[in-house]
This record gives sequence, C-alpha cells and structure tokens, in this order.
Amino acid sequence: MNTKSTETPPVCSYEGSDYQRTFWDSGERAYEDAVEQIALKRLLTKPGKLLLELGAGAGRNTPRYTGFERVVLLDYSRTQLLQARQRLGNDPRYLFVAADIYKLPFVDGLFDGATMIRTLHHMAQPGLALASIRRVLSQDAQFLLEFANKRNLKSILRYLSGRQKWNPFSPEQVEFAELNFDFHPKTIRRLLKESRFSIEKQLNVSQFRVAWLKRHVPLKALVALDSAWQWTGAFAQYAPSIWTLAAALGASPIPALGSFFACPACGSALPNVEQSQSCPQCGHYWSYADGIHEFRINPEA
Repeated sequence: MNTKSTETPPVCSYEGSDYQRTFWDSGERAYEDAVEQIALKRLLTKPGKLLLELGAGAGRNTPRYTGFERVVLLDYSRTQLLQARQRLGNDPRYLFVAADIYKLPFVDGLFDGATMIRTLHHMAQPGLALASIRRVLSQDAQFLLEFANKRNLKSILRYLSGRQKWNPFSPEQVEFAELNFDFHPKTIRRLLKESRFSIEKQLNVSQFRVAWLKRHVPLKALVALDSAWQWTGAFAQYAPSIWTLAAALGASPIPALGSFFACPACGSALPNVEQSQSCPQCGHYWSYADGIHEFRINPEA
C-alpha cells in the first residue's frame, strides 16, 4: 500500500498489494467477513439497475450484490481490479474502472445504488468524497456506507485508562497511520447531511473484534452474537465498524440516453465505448486494456 498525489487530496493505493490473499483469504478475518455479509444483506434490500462499488478491491463483496442488474467495480489500484477480474471472470454484468473517488468519471445522476465499504477510512477529505459520490447518484438512490468509528468501546477504554492520547469523543477525524482515518459518528452524520444524504438505518458491526474472543469463541457463536446486536446501531454507535444506509436527497440530473462516462479532468461526456479514447473537449487520453477502463488522472505520480 502506498500513497499518491493528484490534483485532489492524496490517494491511498493498494497497487501491487496481496491484501485480498493475506487479509481475507487467509481465514484470519473470517469473523469480520461473515458479519459484514450479514450487515450488507440487511441494509441493501432494494433491487436496482446500476450499482457503483467504490473501493471494490479484488471483488470480495461484488458477488453479494445480487439485486442489481450491473455492477461497476471502481478502485484506484489497477492490480486490485485485475485480481477482481480473475475472481469474477468475464461476466458482462461487471464493469471495471480504475479511478479516483474524488474525481469520478461518470455523468451526473447515473447510478441508482452505491456502496463504500472499508474505503472511507482512507479519505483525508471525507466530505469531498461524499459530495463526489452524491453527484453521480440519481434521486432517492441508496448508498451503503461503512466507516471506521473512533468512538468504539476499545478506544474509549484505552483513552480512559491513559493508554491512548487522542480523544474518542472529539468530533475531528484521527489519522492513526498514514491515510488511515477513524471518524466520529456525529461527524459522518453531518457530512452525509451536507452532501444531501438522509440516513435511513445504522448498524453496529464487528462488535467483538477482539483477538482473544476470536481465538477462544467458536466462529459461529461469535457471528451469531454480532448479528443479534447489530440493531443497536440505530441508537448508539460504539462498534469499530458502523454501517449506514442513506438515501440521496433532492433532484438529480437525468443522464442523456446512452451517456455513461465523463472525463474526470474536465467533466465532459465521453463516448461509452470499450476502447481507449481521448476527451473531445480537453484532449486527455484515457486507455482501456485488459478489460479495465483507466480514468486515473495521474496514475504514475
């Protein structure tokens, strides 16, 4: 994992990372994967036509979006998307796009659903990212957002015992490692509102993410406990992972028939083709290779 700078805030890139294999496929995170699957199934219940999966990585969650006709997998890392293609095959239901969330390469109001799981915690400017996402969503589109909660029970106990300097109750985000942020639930609620989203549901997830518990409590029992208590997120958010279902408020532009991509450099509409192309407005060149649309403005920076 490394960081890159573009015209927008710095980006956390997993280019060349074996994150999927070491973090998920090893079985070390079987508990987290299971409870996240439960949360996703509970929240994303309304079917749709076109879903934008932000921070799709190697496609761990992609097969779970069965209610959507098509899914666009978007990630800044091209190698992660190549891994996703290997996992998912050449199913025409999936479209692979390398791009920056701050500069999404789509026309306004295109998607009727979006998910952003384990990705906001890499956003130095979460409000800017949420505003970018809202731009490409249609009116009343569903948006499933997961964020890392700074006000979790472990952080509170560490703070009260003097083992942690930063205050879990303060509203500002905390950067515990480079481009890795925890957020206060009230701050995320405020940012969602400012970006024209209305929260419909919230769940506490990964409530028992404790190494000792994962070693000594059977997986099925731990997952069942988490599942039974996820609903408490509607009243108080103290889990390390908060899952939020929001709806896009207000009117959104209706895309012109057949429109899809937009140049992230200048915002002009682009032909929806599976080939490399130059923007007719600004001349920026966008490549298409190995089934992946390349829309990173400065991928080598």
